[in-house]
Formats: sequence, structure tokens, C-alpha cells
Amino acid sequence: MILLLLLAQVAGPPSPARERWENCVEAATGDPEAAIAEAERWKLAGGGFLAQQCRGMAYARVGRWESAAGAFEAAAREAEVAKDVRSGKYWAQAGNAWLAAKDPAKARAALDAALATGVLTGLELGEAHLDRARSRVAMRDQQGARQDLDVAVVKAAADPMAWLLSATLARRMGDVPLARRHIATAIELAGDDPSVQLEAGNIAAFARDEAGAKAAWAKAVSLAPGSEPAAAARAALKQFEGAAE
Repeated sequence: MILLLLLAQVAGPPSPARERWENCVEAATGDPEAAIAEAERWKLAGGGFLAQQCRGMAYARVGRWESAAGAFEAAAREAEVAKDVRSGKYWAQAGNAWLAAKDPAKARAALDAALATGVLTGLELGEAHLDRARSRVAMRDQQGARQDLDVAVVKAAADPMAWLLSATLARRMGDVPLARRHIATAIELAGDDPSVQLEAGNIAAFARDEAGAKAAWAKAVSLAPGSEPAAAARAALKQFEGAAE
């Protein structure tokens, strides 16, 4: 989700900047170091928010998340000065990058700014609420996260992460019926994801469904034996006497 959001191309800018922007975006995907250098040159030449956004995309591609977030924030601010509606998209990209940089407070601030613009719609709106929910969970604001996830599962209904996080939060808040409904949707969308099966087992165990917990955790292990979710599932299975390794 992170790279999908960060590397998604927004509406193309008008010519003559369009061609330079498109070339920079292409380089950000295929040769990010070259794209960083090009974006810096373009920024100094007056490239404005388009150069800043490309710079952020290139930094994201190489995992330099703090630098990416800073570039996206600069793009958002410059777009606001220019009264360009893409500022909302840039704030959302900044929030996503701050999450990757493990700074939920800065992510929350950027996502608040993105949503405050009022320009995000559809999937973009849903993903922004999903990311703000992630920041709120990290900041121990469960009620706020619940509100965001209620929007995310409607506006980003095709994203299994929205349903998975919603189910996880529902379990943590003791709402088993909601947790079961939303994990069922996550399974429909991404049943081959070990993280989804791990949470399905967690919810079943919380509901005292031993057979369901064992089955889901065993599937998490079989799907990706070397993954972190599989390791967590193996550890959970040990609580059952005679559970297979």
C-alpha cells in the first residue's frame, strides 16, 4: 500500500512542465538516484511543487522515508500557495511516508492537513482515513482510529488492509461480532495473506473458538513459513496441547 500510494501518479501537470515531470517520475521508478539529482536541479530552477513531489517519490523508492515526507510536505505547501488542489494528495503522501518513517505524530498532522483540504474523494479519501487510523492506533487513540476505519472500509472497500486493521481494532476493543465480520471480508479479499490468517486466528481465539484459531494459525504458517506472521502463529499454536510445529 505504501509504495502504491507514494508512487501513484497524480493528474499530470500542464505543458511545458508536463514532459519534465513525466521524465522525472519515470526516473524515480527506474533510477531513483538520478531522479533525486534531477529533482534538485529542477527545484533550483523554479520547478515548484512538481519538482518537490518527484523528489519525494524518488526518496520513497530508495526507502529514505523522512526525506520523502519532507519533500512531499514541501510540495503540499507550495501547492497551497499556488492554490492548486493537488496539495491534498501531497499531504496524504507525506502522511504515508511519515508512517513508513515510524513517526505517527507527524503522520497524523500531515493526514489531518490532507483531509482538511476537502479535495480527496473515493479511494484516495479512504486510504487517507486508513493511514490516519494507523497513526492513531500507534498513538493509542482507539476511538479516533475506529472513526477513521469506519470511513476507510466504505471508501477503500477493495483494500484488504482496511478490513484487516478494522477487524484487529475491533478485537482489541472487545467487539467480537464486528471483528468476525470484517476479518471475513479480509479473507475474501486476501485469504492468501498470512497476516490476515494470523488475525483470523487471533479473533477466533478471543472468541474461544479453539478449532477456528488452530485452523487459521496453521494456514498462516503454511502460506509463508518464514514470515513474521507465521512465526507469531507458531508461537500461538503452542498454547494448545499437542499442536503441530
